[in-house]
Amino acid sequence: MNRFILCVCAAALFFSCTSSKKEPVEWPNVKPPVAAIKPYEIISKHGHKRTDNYYWLKNREDSAVINYLKAENKYLDTMTAHTRIFREKLYEEMKGRIKEKDESVPYKEGSYFYYTRFEEGYDYPIYCRKKGSLDAAEEIIANGNDLGKNQKYFNLFITNSYRYDLAALCLDTVGRRFYTIKFKDMNTGHMLPDKIGGTTGDLVWANDNKTIFYTTQDPNTLRSDKVYRHTLGSKEKDKLIYEENDPTLSCYINKSKSKKYIFISSGRTDANYTQYLDADNINSAPVLVEPIQNDVEYSVDHLGDKFYIRTNLQAINYRLVETPVTKPGKENWKDLIAHRDHVFVRGFELFKDYLAVEEESEGLTKIKLIKWADRSESSIDFGEPAYVAGIGNNPELETQVIRYSYQSMTTPPSTLDYNIITKEKKLLKQREVLGGFKREDYVTERVMAQARDGAMVPISMVYRKDLFKKEGTNPCLQYAYGSYGATSYASFSSNRLSLLNRGFVYALAHIRGGQEMGGQWYEDGKMMKKKNTFTDFIDCSEYLIKNKYTANDKLFALGGSAGGLLMGAITNMRPDLYKGVVAAVPFVDVITTMMDESIPLTTFEWREWGNPNIKEQYEYMLSYSP
Repeated sequence: MNRFILCVCAAALFFSCTSSKKEPVEWPNVKPPVAAIKPYEIISKHGHKRTDNYYWLKNREDSAVINYLKAENKYLDTMTAHTRIFREKLYEEMKGRIKEKDESVPYKEGSYFYYTRFEEGYDYPIYCRKKGSLDAAEEIIANGNDLGKNQKYFNLFITNSYRYDLAALCLDTVGRRFYTIKFKDMNTGHMLPDKIGGTTGDLVWANDNKTIFYTTQDPNTLRSDKVYRHTLGSKEKDKLIYEENDPTLSCYINKSKSKKYIFISSGRTDANYTQYLDADNINSAPVLVEPIQNDVEYSVDHLGDKFYIRTNLQAINYRLVETPVTKPGKENWKDLIAHRDHVFVRGFELFKDYLAVEEESEGLTKIKLIKWADRSESSIDFGEPAYVAGIGNNPELETQVIRYSYQSMTTPPSTLDYNIITKEKKLLKQREVLGGFKREDYVTERVMAQARDGAMVPISMVYRKDLFKKEGTNPCLQYAYGSYGATSYASFSSNRLSLLNRGFVYALAHIRGGQEMGGQWYEDGKMMKKKNTFTDFIDCSEYLIKNKYTANDKLFALGGSAGGLLMGAITNMRPDLYKGVVAAVPFVDVITTMMDESIPLTTFEWREWGNPNIKEQYEYMLSYSP
């Protein structure tokens, strides 16, 4: 929540402090800290030399760096002291909408119903279960408030064993995503002596109910590169099952829904490959499904005697194929759902009697249901112009009910069950928003802005109906991400209400580099086409101004991480369009970062941004790097 509060505060404060209706601010007469200039020739590549005067700031443990950052923070506090009361008001306002005592919707797995709950005044979840019925006595698997007490940082999640009588607790108390795995016997309530440190937290249980497979990462690059096997109570050293030696790949593990197979997947941003182990035989060796191939991704699940695979092989919008477990290679892949030019296959879920497929067309999701017996199809209708929906947590194979999630910019996150036989929808829970929220007070729109090359870019918008006039008088916060094929969804935010209730329009630009409009949308916003991401954002801004949703002296831009790169680029390209720009943890030195292979995940991302060792790609990145 804190990052969005920061961004909302920044936009609200900027507008409140600069609006012509406000009294001018008398800024404190203090000088800002000035970073020392220490020229450093960081790159001499392709006959081109670059000097960075501030390269010394990368040494985050250096006392000079720490002291400089403390001076920056002190300056910030001094210059924004007049907004303190307003910031406190905003924080309490946002906090006041959150129901602190809350509980997740229980889901059934095996004989148990699992859920998490939060207690008022505490920060961490309590993981619970009930056997056989929701009326049964509660069993606490792990209390995050007890485990996280007095910790400066704390994160916890659990993974249940094959027979559900053991639980693996993954704990991080540092914040670097190095998890320690501990084990609890649910029959006795006691912790077992086994403890595994320095893991990624990624683990699966074998079917012997006492062995786990887990991954570890390189301590410097943070690349997940090894898979180990640990058997509870064993005094033997954990066995290395697989090591990923390609520095551009990270490896992950998961288990098939059928519980028959354990998958080891190695991948980067553009490609991956998968191996599988027999979950009933802990000594089985990994078997390859299909070798890695540039620009080809695939994911695997299992049912009966077949693997089901979602892939973009010869299918930029992905297709769904099936293949015998005994012959998993691509030469045996048979289309179950063929590639279509205007429909993106986002995911799928296997059930005994039917298949659920998550599809996207023109940026909107549809859940299609296919009956195995006769291949008849139906779908779940959602009925709003802009929304986000998806297949939820469905661990059981034998069920006629599919759980899904739904929300929109005006509808709080909701969990529903859909009965495939009766077509009945059942709302299980909708997040309660305190503080007098009424959905009917707000309006959501979805418009298409034409980019300079003719592409039509969707924009999802929300505003408060009684405060909006289409006269260019409303302030507007425009957000986008646009990288890694990540889709930006038209989702709900209770924190955002603090902007909308002050007359802001919130505009979410579904720019290229994401995958809202299919696989090609991503391809057209990466590597040698990355500038489309920036110009799309600018063209959306011009659309909002031209169509009087806002004006350039009232328009604010927001993006974080790779979206912070977007913020740097649009600030350099069109500073005249924006009243203010919020760049959250911005990734702005593309060339230096991609040249430094010691930085976590650098080589992993060459297929996203480009490899600066290649002259053409180096020069293209240099042409836009903020």
